[in-house]
Amino acid sequence: VDRVGVLCAVAMGCLSSAVLVANNLRDIGTDAQSGKITLAVRLGDARTRTLYLGLLAVAGLTTFALALLATPWCLAGLAAVPTAVRAARPVRAGLLGRELIPVLRDTGLTMLIWAVAVAAALFLAG
Repeated sequence: VDRVGVLCAVAMGCLSSAVLVANNLRDIGTDAQSGKITLAVRLGDARTRTLYLGLLAVAGLTTFALALLATPWCLAGLAAVPTAVRAARPVRAGLLGRELIPVLRDTGLTMLIWAVAVAAALFLAG
């Protein structure tokens, strides 16, 4: 596995983890009440939100690293930024519970858009 493969894995891992963190963020209240000790329950609301935003940021920064190491066409992965911003808005606004369900959808879409764009860029670059 070369550096490009590692960077792709890091970005996809961050986006996949962001979906899970968003789900756990949504459920902090009910999980804590039922005695379920998830990472989000342990971290608390504020730090879980920071983790989520950090995961999105690392995926975005990885896109720039891929553009430097592989091909500038990897910047096509930035096509996922508008969806990532839409996903992050409710998290940054402090919304709770069911209001966070769109975050799951939008984070998954971000992951899909990023993966397709970067895969196409790497394929076309040769």
